[in-house]
Amino acid sequence: MSTERYLNHPTFGLLYRVAMASEGREVFATLYAQRMFFLVSVQGRSVEFEVIPLMDARHLAEQNLARARREGPEAHSTWRELFDKTFI
Repeated sequence: MSTERYLNHPTFGLLYRVAMASEGREVFATLYAQRMFFLVSVQGRSVEFEVIPLMDARHLAEQNLARARREGPEAHSTWRELFDKTFI
């Protein structure tokens, strides 16, 4: 599984995926100003961006780490590395 995914925001430019939140929703951060976080919902051909606070993004990323831990050590280590680069 590749965790590296990018998305182009119409105003803030390139975003990178920080964590999977739930079905059809993912947490993204701005690539250059890494303290803006978005909860991105994809439904069909529609994409919605919702700005979320840092602590909410961190909480969702921690939940994603817990899910990855159950999937296995390889998935967990990949997501852990991304979490550390983003939030620590």
